[in-house]
Order: sequence, then C-alpha cells, then structure tokens
Amino acid sequence: MNVEKVLDAKGLSCPMPVVKAKKAMDELTSGQVLEVQTTDKGAKSDLPAWAQASGHKVIDIKEENGILTFWIEKG
Repeated sequence: MNVEKVLDAKGLSCPMPVVKAKKAMDELTSGQVLEVQTTDKGAKSDLPAWAQASGHKVIDIKEENGILTFWIEKG
C-alpha cells in the first residue's frame, strides 16, 4: 500500500483526530492514501463515519499497543 501522508494524532482527543484528518486529506488527490495514528478510542467509530460521510474509503484499521492506525483512501 502506498501511503502518501502520515498523520500523527496520538495524544489528541475527540474531535481533533478527525479535524486533523480532514485537513490532511484536503492536501491529497483522489486515490491517495492517508495513514492516521491515534490513541483516541473514540476514533474507532468517528474516523470511519467521517470517511464515509466525506466520500473516502477506510482500507484497513489496526490496533497495536494502544495505538489505532487507519488507512484512508481519498475519494
């Protein structure tokens, strides 16, 4: 998977991971992938909901050592 941009949102709480993901996604073009790393448990539901509402696609989600990592393809 080609990741165009990595967003480190660890330590930020809701709604900041989504706010920062939106800002980072605005810098990408369609088909590019944003990797978001966060420790906010609420992001498990918030980021996929935001991605779907914004026309983006969550490719994968991984949780390891308390860090959630999302790969989101820009729609």
